[in-house]
Amino acid sequence: MIATALDNFTAPPCAKLLGWHLLDARPKDGWIRIGFDGRKDFCNPAGFVQGGILSAMLDDTMGPAVLVMSEGRLYTATITITVNFLTPAKPGKLIGEATVTQLGKTVAFVEGRLMAEDGTLLATASTSARLVEMAKAIR
Repeated sequence: MIATALDNFTAPPCAKLLGWHLLDARPKDGWIRIGFDGRKDFCNPAGFVQGGILSAMLDDTMGPAVLVMSEGRLYTATITITVNFLTPAKPGKLIGEATVTQLGKTVAFVEGRLMAEDGTLLATASTSARLVEMAKAIR
């Protein structure tokens, strides 16, 4: 796999909780693929992974897409996020993909999708995020 800025980045507790792990990335394209663990304790009473958890997974896919594209210089602070839930997510391995659609000077726009391990599309998302220099964001 290609080296990315994430190689030297300590994952925050929320990413660890979600089972976040890098699967693939194309930094120059602003594209990333992340694996997650859709644990049973993330499920709602109907037995599906709760929508807020899926939203967090998408958020934790789209932000790192900017981080790898900017070679670790830029951190994102979410301004807006829109999530469309297409199919209920069963517990198990989940895969997030994101692409930076525009990287400006102060704002980035990113699109994401979350899939089941078999490729079933579960949710899509788009975000606008304020760009913050990494040195100012992480203390």
